[in-house]
Amino acid sequence: MTGLTFTERFIKARHDVIALDFKHLNDMQLKAVMTTEGPLLLLAGAGSGKTTVLINRIANLLKYGRGADTTEVPDFVTEQDLQFLEHYAKNPTPEGSGRALSLCAVEPVEPWRMIAITFTNKAADELKARLERVLGEGANDVWAMTFHSACVRILRRDIDRLGFDRSFTIYDSSDSQSLMKRILKELDMDDKTYPPRTLLGYISRAKDEMISAESFYESADKSGDIRRRHIGRAYLEYSNRMKASNALDFDDLILFTVRLLQEHEDVLEYYQRRFRYVLIDEYQDTNNLQYLLASLLAGGHENICVVGDDDQSIYKFRGATIENILSFESNYKNARVIRLEQNYRSTGYILSAANDVIKNNQGRKGKKLWTEKENGEKLTLHVAHDEREEASFVTSRIIADLAAGDKWSDHAVLYRLNAQSNALEYAFKRSGVPYRIIGGTRFFDRAEIKDMLAYLCVVVNPSDDLRLMRIINNPPRGIGQVTLDAVEALAARTGQPVFEVLKESEAYEDLRKAAPKLHQFVNLITDLQSAAAEAPLDGFYDTLIERTGYVKVLEAKATDENLTRIENVQELKSNIVNFLREMPEGTLFDFLNEIALYTDIDQYDKNADSVVMMTMHSAKGLEFDTVFIVGAEEGIFPGVRSIGEAEEMEEERRLCYVAMTRARKKLYFTAARQRMIFGRTTAGRTSRFVDEVSSENIEKPEAVSAPVGYIFDDGEASEKHETASRSFSRVYRAERQDYKKRDLKPITPPGAAAAPVPAYNKGDVVNHKAFGRGLITDVQPAGGDALIEVAFDSVGTKRLMAKSASAYMQKI
Repeated sequence: MTGLTFTERFIKARHDVIALDFKHLNDMQLKAVMTTEGPLLLLAGAGSGKTTVLINRIANLLKYGRGADTTEVPDFVTEQDLQFLEHYAKNPTPEGSGRALSLCAVEPVEPWRMIAITFTNKAADELKARLERVLGEGANDVWAMTFHSACVRILRRDIDRLGFDRSFTIYDSSDSQSLMKRILKELDMDDKTYPPRTLLGYISRAKDEMISAESFYESADKSGDIRRRHIGRAYLEYSNRMKASNALDFDDLILFTVRLLQEHEDVLEYYQRRFRYVLIDEYQDTNNLQYLLASLLAGGHENICVVGDDDQSIYKFRGATIENILSFESNYKNARVIRLEQNYRSTGYILSAANDVIKNNQGRKGKKLWTEKENGEKLTLHVAHDEREEASFVTSRIIADLAAGDKWSDHAVLYRLNAQSNALEYAFKRSGVPYRIIGGTRFFDRAEIKDMLAYLCVVVNPSDDLRLMRIINNPPRGIGQVTLDAVEALAARTGQPVFEVLKESEAYEDLRKAAPKLHQFVNLITDLQSAAAEAPLDGFYDTLIERTGYVKVLEAKATDENLTRIENVQELKSNIVNFLREMPEGTLFDFLNEIALYTDIDQYDKNADSVVMMTMHSAKGLEFDTVFIVGAEEGIFPGVRSIGEAEEMEEERRLCYVAMTRARKKLYFTAARQRMIFGRTTAGRTSRFVDEVSSENIEKPEAVSAPVGYIFDDGEASEKHETASRSFSRVYRAERQDYKKRDLKPITPPGAAAAPVPAYNKGDVVNHKAFGRGLITDVQPAGGDALIEVAFDSVGTKRLMAKSASAYMQKI
C-alpha cells in the first residue's frame, strides 16, 4: 500500500483478517471484540448485544490472543507472508485459513486463564451455553460464573488459611435471619426494636467496608450509642456463631476471598498469574468488595474488561455503588471506553421514550440508544380510576393480544412494590389468565425443602449448628425442647459444636436421660456420612429419605398439604439429577453450593406460557414483546422516599429506564387516580417519568371519562369496571369486605342500560380466541351476569363471566 511501511501494512492486514471472523458484528461491537489489552470499559446499553460481544471477545482471545490489539510484528514474517495476508483479507479461502491463523495469532490464551464473572446463575449459564456452541468443549474450562460461585471455588482451595474447614456450608438469607432471631432471643433483644433483617443489613454494610465484628463492636462500645452497641453485640455473636458452625453467608464468600488474596501473597500471585484476562459483567451493580475482588484478580496483567451501563444501576439498596463504573477511567490509567448504543431489542418509539426519561439524570456518562428497527407503536398511558380498574385494563389488553395470536408469555407486568400484585392476581384469576410471580416463595424456601437440605448440609458439615438443630427432632424422635435447650447451652458454655456435645451426651448430667435418643441421631448422621461417601448422589438422596423417615411421617397423615410436601421432597431429586447431568463428577458439597447461590431470577423459565408478574428490579436482564408498567404515580413510582432526594430520584429514574427497555414491541404505563395500598386509599398524580416522555412518543388520554360502577356515600367515585354492573354476589360480598369501612352502593351510570346477558347454555360448544375449543359444563346466574364454566380442550377448565367472555367467545 502506498505510503505505509511494512509494519503498518502488516498490522492493518492482520487486523482485517481477524475481523473476518466477526463480520456479523456492528462497528462498535467489533471494536470491543478487537480491543483485548489493558483496561477496557464497555458501556453497553440495554439490548445492545453485550453477551454476543463477550462471547466473541473470548473467542478472539482463545484463537488469536492479542493479535488484534498489538503493534508487534513477528521476526519471521516476510514480504510474501504480508502479500498473502493482504490478499486473504479480501479473498479468504478454506485452504488458506491455517496459514492466516499462524500469521495473525499472538499468544492465544488458554481457556482456563480467563475468568468471566456475572451476577446471576441465569446469566452465567447462558454465557457458558453460548460459549460451548461457539467453542466446543474447550469452553467448559473458562471460569464463566457468578461472583459467589467464583469465590466458593477459590475458598474451597485455601479457606483453611483463614481458620475455616474446606467443607464449609453456605447460609442463604433465610438461614441468616433464623440465626439472628435465635441470637436476639439469647441476648434478650426485642426483635421489633431490632428486626433481624435490619441488623443483617447493618452487618452487610460493615462487611462491605471490611469492618470486622470485633472492630465494629469496639467502635460501638466507645461511641456510647446504646442502639449501636446492641447492634455490635449482635454482629459479634453472629460472627462467632458462623465461625463455630464453619458456615459463611453470601457477604462472607466475597469478604473472605478478598481477605485471602490480601493477606496471603502466594495465593494472590497464583490467581494473578493464572488469569491473563478478567471480564466483569454488570459492573454498575458491583459493591466495594466486588470492586476489590476484581481489581485484585486483574492486578497481574491489568487486562480487565468491565461491561456495564451506568443508566441501569438500580441496586443501591444492596450496596451497589454507581461510582465504580463512573470512576473506572480514573481508577485504571490508559483505560479505553467503547459505547454500545445500537439496540436490537426494542422499537424506535420505545427507545426514544427511554432516552427522553434517562437524559434527565445528571450522574451518568452519557449515551443514546438507537435502532434500525421501525418505530412501531407509540407508548400508551392508561389512567384508571383505581387499582381494580387498572388490573381490568391490563387483563383485557392481554386477552385481546391472545386473540390476535400472541402468547401469554409475551406479556410482563412490572410494578414497584410487591403489594401491587394483589389486584392484578385477582383480575387474572377471575378471567382465567395464567400467570406466575417471580420473587414469590421460592421452591428452596419451602419448609420441607429446607429440612432436606439441612440434612444434606449436616452430612457434609456436622458443625453446622443451625441446620442440625432444625432436624434433630424433625421428624419427631422424642427429644424434648428442654433437652434441646440444654444441648445448646452446653455447646455455648464449652465452645464446642452441638454435634460434639451430642456425641458425649452421657457425660453431661443434664443430658444423661436423653442420651440414648441423642446417640441414635448421632449414629444416623454418621451412617449417612458413610452412605454419602459410597453411593452416587442421586442414590444417596433416596437413602436419606428412607433412613430419616421424613416422608413416612408425612404419609402417615395424608392431608393435601402433606401430599404436596411429599411431592416437593421428591422433586428435589430432579434438581440433583439435573445437577449431575451438568456436572457428572459433582459432589454433595458442590450441589449444596449451587443450591445456596440460587436466586429469584433463576426460577424464570422463558418457555413456560404464562404472563409474568414481577418487580422492576427482578425484570433486569429479561425482555418481553409487551410490558405493562403499572402504578405510574407519584408516591408509588417514584416512591415517596425518593421525592426530594436527588440521588434516590436518579436511581428511581434508572429503574424506570430499565423497566421501559424490557419491552420489544409495546409498552404501557398505567396509573390510577386513587389507589388502596397497605390498607389506605390515596390519590396521586401521574408519575413525573411519564411526563418526561415527549408527546410524540406516547399516546395519552385527552380526558378521563366519569367512572362506572360504584360510588361512596360522600360522593367520591370508586371503581370503574369493564361491565356496568357487578358479576355475581360472591364477588360483590368480597368487595364489600374490602371496603368494609365505607358504605358502597352499586349504581348504574345515568343513561346507561344494563347490557343483556349472552345466551350461553350448558352443553354448548364454543370457540374462544385465546383458549380455543371448549364445552360449557355449567352456567350460574349472577345478578346481571352469569358465571360460566368451560372445559377447554387445550387449557383445561376455566370460569368466565359471560359478558366479558362474549367479546372473545362464540358458540359453534
